[in-house]
Amino acid sequence: MRLSQQQRQVIRDEVADIFGADARVHVFGSRLDDTDRGGDIDLYIEAPGNAEGLLDRELALYARLQRKLGEQRIDIVVHGPDQPIRSIDRHARATGMPL
Repeated sequence: MRLSQQQRQVIRDEVADIFGADARVHVFGSRLDDTDRGGDIDLYIEAPGNAEGLLDRELALYARLQRKLGEQRIDIVVHGPDQPIRSIDRHARATGMPL
């Protein structure tokens, strides 16, 4: 995984602070390939809440990560318990690594 231990810790801490201790976060996509270069940080988060509340928290997380990790391309996918499973959810669950 092409994220430093410090980057991983920042992501875990911010997800827990914004989404709560029950939230789960996975990294998926190109950052999992140690032989690759560049690429954005793809995060998949499963957390309790309704769609509007989850969107607000997703935006807050994006802003915090930009401040703490520096300006980077970060894609965040959030899935709530009452939302239907999308293809991106299946993909992130199947290929992602928990942080």
